Order: sequence, then C-alpha cells, then structure tokens
Amino acid sequence: MNGGAELTRSLKLWHIVVIGLGYMAPMAVFDTFGIVAEETGGHVPAAYAVTLLAILFTAASYGKMVRAFPSAGTAYTYTQQTIHPYAGFLVGWASLLDYLFLPMINALLTGVYLSSVFPEVPTRWWIIGFIALITLLNVFRVTVTASVNSFLVLFQIAFVILFAGLSIRSLVQGEGLGHVFNIQPFFSPDLSVVALLSGASILCFSFLGFDAVTTLTEETVEAKKTIPRGILLVALAGGALFITASYFMQSLFPDVSVLSDPEAASAEIALFIGGSVFQLLFLAAALSSTLASGLVSVTSVTRLLYAMGRDGYLPRKWFGYVHPKLKTPLLNVLLVGTLMLSALYLDLLTATSFINFGALIAFSFVNLSVIAYYLRLKQERRMADWWGYLLAPLIGTAFIAFLWISLDIKSMMLGLLWTFVGLVYLFYLVKIKGARLELVKFDE
Repeated sequence: MNGGAELTRSLKLWHIVVIGLGYMAPMAVFDTFGIVAEETGGHVPAAYAVTLLAILFTAASYGKMVRAFPSAGTAYTYTQQTIHPYAGFLVGWASLLDYLFLPMINALLTGVYLSSVFPEVPTRWWIIGFIALITLLNVFRVTVTASVNSFLVLFQIAFVILFAGLSIRSLVQGEGLGHVFNIQPFFSPDLSVVALLSGASILCFSFLGFDAVTTLTEETVEAKKTIPRGILLVALAGGALFITASYFMQSLFPDVSVLSDPEAASAEIALFIGGSVFQLLFLAAALSSTLASGLVSVTSVTRLLYAMGRDGYLPRKWFGYVHPKLKTPLLNVLLVGTLMLSALYLDLLTATSFINFGALIAFSFVNLSVIAYYLRLKQERRMADWWGYLLAPLIGTAFIAFLWISLDIKSMMLGLLWTFVGLVYLFYLVKIKGARLELVKFDE
C-alpha cells in the first residue's frame, strides 16, 4: 500500500453547497413538522427562523477556523490547535458519533420507506443494499459523490417548489388560512417565547450539514475562501427551504390536531395536497434525501478519520492511507461501510441519541476555539475584533448551551460513555504505548 498519497483539490463552491444541503436533508422538514407544530402552538416557520439566526453564529465560527486551519479535521483540528491536543482528540472522538451514526439513520429510514411499499421484501435487505450503494459511490473520487449528490439535492428542491405551488393552489381555494400571505405562522398573540425556543431546540439538528463540509477542506479549491462561503450558503439555503416548506404546511394546517397522527403527518399532508400520485413523489423525494444524506455523511466521516490517522491518534497506516489513483481514504470507506451494518441491530431512537451528543460537542468547541485562538493565541485586541472573535462566538455558545439543557438523558449518557472510551484509549496511546503526537503545522 502506498500511504504517501494525499487528497487532491477538485471541489468548487457549488460542490460544497450541494454536499452540505445533501447532508442537511431538506426533506427532514416534513418529518418534524407535526411534532414542532404541537410544541410551538402552530409557529413552525418562526421556530425555523430563530434556529437559523442562532445557527449562523456557530457557522461564522466555523468559517473563521477554516481560514486559520484549513484541514479535513474540522472541530477536532480547531480544538487541538487552539486549546489542547488531547482536548482536540476527545472532540474528534465525540464528533465521530455524529458522522458515524447519521448514515446508519439514513439506512434505517430507507428500510422503513421501502418496506412500506414492498412489504414482501425483508427490511434488512433494503438496509444492506443502501449501505452497499453509498459505500461503493464513496470509493471513487469525491467529484463522483458530488455529482450524484447534486442530482439528488436538485430533485428535493424541485419537490419543495412543487409542494409550494400545490399549497398556493389549495390556499387560494380557501383551504387552511385561506390566504397565500399570512403572518400567523410567524406571529400571533398567543405565541409563547418558551415554546418557540423549545421548538428551535428540536429543529437545530435539521441544520446539521453546514459544518460537515469543513471535512472536505483539503479537497476544495481555494479552501480558505470557498469553505467559509459554502458554510454560509448552506445554512442560508437550507433555512430558506425549511422556512418555505413549513410556512405552507402551517398555513394549510394551522391546527395540526386535525391530522390523524401529527407526529407522522408527512404522508397525510402529501396525500391531502396532491393525491396519491403526489404521495408517491413524496416517497421518491424522501428516498433521495436519505440517499444524499447517507452518501455525504460517509464522505465526511472518512475524512475525519483520515485527519485523526494522519496525526497519529489512530493507526496511521490504515486511517491515514489515501489510494494513489482514486485519491480517497479507501480503507476508511470500507471500514465505515462495514461498521454501518450494525444498523441492522439498531433502532432510530438510539442512533439519533448518539448524533445529538456528537454534534453539540463539535458546535461548542468550535465557538470556544475562536475565542481561544483569536484572543489568547493571536492576542487580538482591536475594538472591531471583539464582536467577531468574542461576542459572536459567545452568543453561539449560549444557544448551544440551551440545546445541552434540552438534550435528553439517554443522549447524554450514551455520549458520556463513548467519551469515556475515548479517554481510556487516549491514556493507553500516550501513557502506556508512549506514542509521540505532534501538531500539524499551518502557515500563518
């Protein structure tokens, strides 16, 4: 094996945006609508707007860190370079929860969707087929992944546009609120700020994806410019799709109690708006969403593993290996594909619990890394820097702290257990094995 090969820069801004949107899964807005509508008292678009505003502070922190440390290691590298190498490892270890379990969730959802249409085929075969497909696609150059993902994301966007058009027709005909333009989904006299923030805490995880594109930094042309722009565009475009779709759903169903099952209302809403044909289109869009998200989440986790392997925290010969012709971390792709088979023995609740903990760890430490780097290491003291390098990341950290409070106990316990395993491994690596770990040097 030739371990001397490196990742090559071939991705442009549009690649980054569609990859981020694919990871974000725009169709997720239909899955969470009923739950958040009940939580917010019928103000889902307002909750999305609040979530987007809060997420933008953390997105800005990612952008600042990419410019300073253009590495595939994302939050792992930022924490390692600015706070402490061992803290960086533990952040990376915890982040693996997010990146490893998301493709498993998509595999489970694909099995659920296809089994509802083809009940005679065992669910496990749909899951195995899904895992085999996204693993195979990730074997090839990252541009192949980006091209396939572009088609899947464009299909989802087209579906949301079609959904909006059909919704407008229904509203004009007097359904729901009876008007195309309404302020009620965003504000009404009975709007509760506490309920709104509670809904925002649920929706935060719909925005996962703007951060994942940072794992592709070493494969992006002019990464210091492209990745920060891509992060911002992914967050804004995803927010626009979420707000638009939820606005029309809320306008048509101001009171979700009329739905037979508000917590699983997507199929019923699709049937109401466009009939059985549109319901089939909805299923196709949902499948494209799981495929796109699963595809790029595997891409992300294999790059994070590569960064940790290259730095020596994981066995370098395996995790730091890049195939000389394919220019992908091939062994990591095959390993992740194998690990994904554990989805056959998981349930959605457990897998989601792992994701939430890992994402919050990454978000928290990226904001803290901005403060540590620009105020402690860079000794920035100009008045103009205080907003961008202290106040803005503090606001981002405050919102993430609110999400930590909202995290369910199962997510917390599973995450802490995983972190403890990482701590034991780090102790073995440094104290028992005596590994010498050196920081990657970045040009100023």
